[in-house]
Amino acid sequence: MADHFPRDDQERHEPTLGGSKPEGGSTAPEPADQDSVRLTKGDRVQHERRDERGYIRVAIPFRVSLSDDSTLNGNDVSLGGFSAHGNRAFQPGEEISASLLMMAGSSELIVPLRAECLRTDPAPNGKGYQISFEITEIEPPHRELLRQVIRSALSGRSPNIEGLMAGEDPQTPRKRQVGAAQPTPHARQPKPMGRYILLFLAIGLLVLVGAATAYRNFMLIEPNFAAVTAPRIDIRAPGPGILAAHELQAGDRVEIDQLLTNVVNSDLESDLILADAARQFNNQLIENLREHLEGGNQEVSLANSAQPASGDTMTFESVSPEIARARIEQFETARDYENSRIAALEARQSSNNIYSPCDCLVAWALSSADGTYINESEQIMTLIRTQEDDVLVEALVHMNDISRIEPNQQAYVTLANTTEPIRARVRNVALDVERQPRAGFPSWVRQQQNVASVLLVPEEPLPAESVGQPVDVRFTEAPLLSAASERIWQGVRTVIQFGDDIYRTAIDEKDDDTGG
Repeated sequence: MADHFPRDDQERHEPTLGGSKPEGGSTAPEPADQDSVRLTKGDRVQHERRDERGYIRVAIPFRVSLSDDSTLNGNDVSLGGFSAHGNRAFQPGEEISASLLMMAGSSELIVPLRAECLRTDPAPNGKGYQISFEITEIEPPHRELLRQVIRSALSGRSPNIEGLMAGEDPQTPRKRQVGAAQPTPHARQPKPMGRYILLFLAIGLLVLVGAATAYRNFMLIEPNFAAVTAPRIDIRAPGPGILAAHELQAGDRVEIDQLLTNVVNSDLESDLILADAARQFNNQLIENLREHLEGGNQEVSLANSAQPASGDTMTFESVSPEIARARIEQFETARDYENSRIAALEARQSSNNIYSPCDCLVAWALSSADGTYINESEQIMTLIRTQEDDVLVEALVHMNDISRIEPNQQAYVTLANTTEPIRARVRNVALDVERQPRAGFPSWVRQQQNVASVLLVPEEPLPAESVGQPVDVRFTEAPLLSAASERIWQGVRTVIQFGDDIYRTAIDEKDDDTGG
């Protein structure tokens, strides 16, 4: 970056355009009208290389602004250093921080740098000093700007902002030697075969994906609708009353014989209390009569009713022991009736405690908040069986395609948000659903009149949480081709989903950055 010459060589003079070496080792540029004299004397640059041309000092108008706000008038400049005229002398080796202020058309360029003083000589006219500096530190962008300004000056054109912004890098044109041998063009290298191989592979992959997609969409049987289903158990209220509080929600698992909830029937509880009171009343009457008979009394006081709540006025009369014994038998019959009635009421009350009939999954549960009142046979909960053989896939197939489906026929089931198809077998084909109701299939779909129900048994157990989710089903008549097309299709779908996820993530991050 710097001009390489001994600092103690006071007679050293850098080549300059428009100037020659003055007497006494002065570095002042000679006037422009002496160019012919300099060329006549043979003082010209020879064997010049273009990569070294930036180190030839050119005389262009510029100023040197120092850090102490003082200014020097520039004489010439190169990539390695510059010389200027000033009013004070600088000591050799003194370092300065300065900025070169150069005119580029109607604009002024600023090139900040650090330089070191090489020598200081008195001016020939006795006014001031001629100082030579060596550039010791300059930023790469500023050095590139200085290089373009110097090369513009060497090409005979004044530097301008438009030319620098347009990316011009002018150089001094060279004259071609007449009769010189033209360089032989390089032999054209053969194109690598890798790009053609990749191109053919891409075309083959595209054709394969298109064929798999066409076979899957036009050759395989596609049902109108398919979903994961399981046997459904509806829990209904055994009688009217208030639903007791419970914490069961959809998605909870329950075990067999687990208490689900109970129904509070106030009328049933009242009847049970009255029946128990009547039984105790009859027991007391029987005990009193027996005590009077055992005491040998000729007259026994006897109540006229066996029910305290019969509505009649309770009166007592005196009867003979024979009549009293007959009435004891009547009271015992009434007591047995009340015992049977109490047993029946307790059985009805125990039925209000609802227990789980299986190890099931809660699909729906009626809220018990705020003392919910329910009527008899009103639905309280819906349970689904989740054993390994219970979770199946049900599909509705159009009647035009039902003739192509047979029991044990192979099919492919693809769950939502999955890429690996699951093989399944057809269990049965029916025009109506099974007698046992199945959960996960909307009732409005079953209202179609031109479809048949097909139950599929998957070879891999399906998760119980997938009950009610729609699935993609394809019935196949050629298992090998169907398996290949299904895997190719799922692979393409995975790639598309991956690209879509990346795009959505980028959009979300962009929105977050914009919002932040």
